[in-house]
Amino acid sequence: MIYHLVEYLKDLGIDLPGQGLFSYLSFRAIASFTAALLISVFAGKRIIRWIQRKQIGEEIRDLGLEGQMQKKGTPTMGGIIIFLAIIVPVLLFGDLTNIYNFLLIISTIWFFLVGFADDYIKVFKKNKEGMSEKGKLIAQGLLGLAIGLSVCFSEDIVVREKVMVEEEIVTEVFADSTGVTEAPATTVTVEKHDVIKSTKTTIPFVKDHEFDYKWLSPFKGAFGWYCKWAIYVLMIIIVIVACSNGVNLTDGMDGLATGSSAIVGVVLGIFAWLSGNIVNAEYLNIMYIPGSGEIAVFMAAFVGALIGFLWYNSFPAQVFMGDTGSLMLGGIIGVCAVLIRKELLLPILCGIFFVESLSVLMQRFYFKYTKKKYGEGRRIFRMAPLHHHYQKEGVPALIQWPKKALPEAKIVTRFWIIGMILAVITIALLKIR
Repeated sequence: MIYHLVEYLKDLGIDLPGQGLFSYLSFRAIASFTAALLISVFAGKRIIRWIQRKQIGEEIRDLGLEGQMQKKGTPTMGGIIIFLAIIVPVLLFGDLTNIYNFLLIISTIWFFLVGFADDYIKVFKKNKEGMSEKGKLIAQGLLGLAIGLSVCFSEDIVVREKVMVEEEIVTEVFADSTGVTEAPATTVTVEKHDVIKSTKTTIPFVKDHEFDYKWLSPFKGAFGWYCKWAIYVLMIIIVIVACSNGVNLTDGMDGLATGSSAIVGVVLGIFAWLSGNIVNAEYLNIMYIPGSGEIAVFMAAFVGALIGFLWYNSFPAQVFMGDTGSLMLGGIIGVCAVLIRKELLLPILCGIFFVESLSVLMQRFYFKYTKKKYGEGRRIFRMAPLHHHYQKEGVPALIQWPKKALPEAKIVTRFWIIGMILAVITIALLKIR
């Protein structure tokens, strides 16, 4: 709103001191980060007190984990803090006419409401199961479908594709004492950029870092055109649903999901910044996406909100984000990655979330398989998701390392370090072909 007010004053010819700063994406990103951090820290304290007065505490099942029962009654639904700390700065400093900002705001509100409904059922309705898995998947899938259709049909969501045009020209004719000399013909290359609707995305280790979903279509012609977009939309839905649930599964230790999401948010913000700047995109030979630079303002608020929330969520946590926060964070990460065409980098960038989700799937499949084959279910990990495996001991499982349970704070810190390494690798992939 401040951004639009400044632009309005500029149109009226009113020049205020510092007004020009708001035209810089870097300034608005810094302002957005700072505002989100301050809101999360200072408003967070008041919100935590309000949650405590409402007696909104976490219900804990005794799973035999060290220090677990001490967390009983810790305020939950702290995702409200994160939500406010993201939305308010974006509304103040973001360009609300930008299609990417608009979709991210809608996605944030949608996933917040889904997570809030899930927590509300658990806390106030005393139903430990919350929303059914089917209900959550449908809600997540609907948002994914909306984003996919927007990418498909919105005229504002385009990429610029480089077109190389070669022209043969003849250099100037020179005359001297020896006569008239004509320089040999030379060929110059002229670069042009076409703004197009595209199903291309970014993938490492290949020339130009591009993968086109139309390559997956078995059909050609008009039907092939519809088929490639159907494949792309389906992929978008899968990515968004997987990210939302991945962060939700990771949210099992103090600060784990918060810190890991902040690391991912920094990288996605950098990618958005680079993809939205034609000079940087040309230099790095990555896809130029007009208008996507505005996502950097949103992701700056995202990171600022999480760092501020970590003030209260770090071990020992004073508040948990609950599904109100975790489903929202994962949804934002998935939507952002899709909009800047970096969704195929997520298995590396979001390696923590990916492995956490994979550990749950492997555990369930192996347990059912061995129960059917041997009449007794067996485990790969001592406990799933993976972070609890390192926290538990004395349980028969295929993997018995480490022999002794690790303190929660050490597990979280090591996961953060791994997340940082994966973030650096993901950025480095921009230059690896």
